[in-house]
Amino acid sequence: MAAERTALAELGFVEAAPPWRLRSEQFPSKVGGRPAWLGEAGLPGPSKLACALCGRPLAFVLQLYAPLPGRADAFHRGLFLFCCRAPPCCAGLRVFRNQLPRENNFYSHEPPSEDPPPETGESVRLQLKSGAHLCRVCGCLGPKICSGCHQVHYCSKEHQTMDWRAGHKQACRQSDNFDNTVPDHNFLFPEYEIVIETEDEITPEITEKDESEIIGSMDQAPEEELDSMAKHESGEDKVFQKFKTKVALEPEQILRYGRGIAPIWISGENIPQEKDIPRCSCGAQRIFEFQVMPQLLNYLKADRLGRSVDWGVLAIFTCAESCSLGTGYTEEFVWKQDITDTP
Repeated sequence: MAAERTALAELGFVEAAPPWRLRSEQFPSKVGGRPAWLGEAGLPGPSKLACALCGRPLAFVLQLYAPLPGRADAFHRGLFLFCCRAPPCCAGLRVFRNQLPRENNFYSHEPPSEDPPPETGESVRLQLKSGAHLCRVCGCLGPKICSGCHQVHYCSKEHQTMDWRAGHKQACRQSDNFDNTVPDHNFLFPEYEIVIETEDEITPEITEKDESEIIGSMDQAPEEELDSMAKHESGEDKVFQKFKTKVALEPEQILRYGRGIAPIWISGENIPQEKDIPRCSCGAQRIFEFQVMPQLLNYLKADRLGRSVDWGVLAIFTCAESCSLGTGYTEEFVWKQDITDTP
């Protein structure tokens, strides 16, 4: 993904992909499933991946591979977004950044192969090269271990209970290999690859057509409707109309990327000011990097757990210097704007 400052955003769309393309060594951008961690050291622990509101483990939403050209320390760079999907909360959001130089302890100096690997079966990777163990349920750091088999790891008591009910109760002392037998815990979001395309400019012809359609519809509207429209005409309406116009050109877009450009907001309310965006722990300001669009909710199928996660726009702001704080994962900032926000 390019990272130059440009007025045009790069748009993300979801596509089905074979599992091997979504592994860490392929440096994927993807939605759902388990995180394909970039750096295998310094992963965020359970306390950082717990909802600040309800305390339950967060679910992985998406990750973007977003290296910075000209930055040797960010030759590989990834952004990882998580959310709470536990009803009735469904609100907590956290995002983390990780970056590596080309010469590192985890990946080859050469680009990954475009050909599928030779193996025929797919296993769930629950131990990293660094030695870190991952939770069987969510794929995040799993410091807890089953006291029965002493082989499988979990991020939390909640996920251990979930796995126990999903079959580990019967399999606990019966197998030497649990990596290939991880059941569907109904916790992960559906998995897709994110493909990127550059947004085209809005042409004057499209704008003129939209205006003529609006004028035509107004000519046919009853007088009382026109009065109502006039009374409600505001900056709020203009922001929403601009959002709809942008989205209409590529209605399937699930994210917009553009480091340092301006996001597009779905509402005139609850737009952050500079003072609302906290500085990075290194002291630098944070700048806009990408936003998640409401269209992604159609693919997450989150409502199967009850009350669904929901948003209008998720805007992610990252360190303007993209600082290197060791080899671990640095938390960045998410701003959530709902479709009908109030101050």
